Amino acid sequence: MPRYREIGPADMTPAQQEVRDEIIAGRRGRFGGPFQILIRAPEVCRHLQRLGEYLRWGSSLPPDLSELAICLTARHLRASYEWHAHAPLAVEAGVPAAAIEAIRTGAEPRFAAADQALVHRLVSELTETKRLSQATFAEAIARFGEQGVVELGTIVGYYTAIGNALNMFEVPLPAGAPLPFAE
Repeated sequence: MPRYREIGPADMTPAQQEVRDEIIAGRRGRFGGPFQILIRAPEVCRHLQRLGEYLRWGSSLPPDLSELAICLTARHLRASYEWHAHAPLAVEAGVPAAAIEAIRTGAEPRFAAADQALVHRLVSELTETKRLSQATFAEAIARFGEQGVVELGTIVGYYTAIGNALNMFEVPLPAGAPLPFAE
């Protein structure tokens, strides 16, 4: 039995339609992707989409750092759909394509930008050890401030929730898109 199926507006409850309309009226301008899953719990969907909208378009972090953190989280979770959506955005925002490819394959990426190297270290430590070393924490606070560090941790948490939803429901990649991670 396939886990993923889209829910069209005619099949939505009034609460689901209200959240769908809110998403379309927001920065995304469309309804789809993980929200096709999350809409099954409309209030979860509402709150997560608002948080995600802030993290993508309102945080103190520049897009290259946010997208890099998203890609690192997607790789950690092997969230293919999330990777497919955000890897091109990371490159477009200024993360080297070679670094994105290294992350995809599990190799050690190289960064010319010190901020990108720091985000890589921070997200990697957080996902692998569930903590930050004192050195990484101190450097991140000095560079991004407390707000930026909280936002980085929240990006990891938000995209973990999104990746988990996509993985649980086995949301397929668009037709013809290659699987980013070996099965």
